[in-house]
Amino acid sequence: MTAPLFLLDPDHDDSPLASDELHTGWRLTLPERIRRHALGSMRLKNGDQLDLSDGSGLRISALVRDASTGLVEVTAVGRQAPPEKELILVQALAKGGRDEQAIDMATQIGVDQVMPWQADRSIAKWRTGRNERHWQTALNAATEQSRRAYRPRLLSKVDSHSLASWCRKATGQGSLILVLHQDADLGWDAVRKRVDKLPAGSSVAVVVGPEGGIADQEVQAMMREGALPVRLGGNILRAALAGPVALTLLADMLGRWQSEAPEPSA
Repeated sequence: MTAPLFLLDPDHDDSPLASDELHTGWRLTLPERIRRHALGSMRLKNGDQLDLSDGSGLRISALVRDASTGLVEVTAVGRQAPPEKELILVQALAKGGRDEQAIDMATQIGVDQVMPWQADRSIAKWRTGRNERHWQTALNAATEQSRRAYRPRLLSKVDSHSLASWCRKATGQGSLILVLHQDADLGWDAVRKRVDKLPAGSSVAVVVGPEGGIADQEVQAMMREGALPVRLGGNILRAALAGPVALTLLADMLGRWQSEAPEPSA
């Protein structure tokens, strides 16, 4: 069984995270927040294994040595290489928490960056501070649940004008931007051909609209900046599901669905 993973906070947790400061046999006391979760809620006991990560590729494997105090012993330290091509989800704000559901599932699938979008038809409104905390909490929880060494980066919220500008910059750097739209002519066979030609260091972004769909002027503005409208299929999916479905297809194209996990580098 895969060991549970917990995120360490480099800014607040009193534990060194640099790989050259950690070694097999080194002992550390879990921060109170992780202790409550791992030893309280999950009831890990002496001899059980857990993983710790900074969310930036570092993975520390450890054994619980004293559950009463949260003392663990490091058994392995490694750093996972980042993906050659990143996956980005541009998620329009949606009511009923569907936007947070979307980024939760996207994180489990393997998205690398998440951008909140205040679309013209978004009913939900972004509240600075409050929404950042909610979205970051969702990303953290999904990262731990899926035992990822990389936590998705939460980008700044954009409006439709800023999103079009972002599309221009991203496509200018060789990245592919796909706008999910029910009336698009482009299908996934054509998308695969484009993904196969992407250079290392580029990214693939999926733009998902709100419940009412993406306004025509928004699609046209993104198209002028190099984005491609693409049809996901014959069925119309909810705002919470469209992005994760598209990201699943893209993750398969990028070879991320492997039978064996990649070996971390020391």
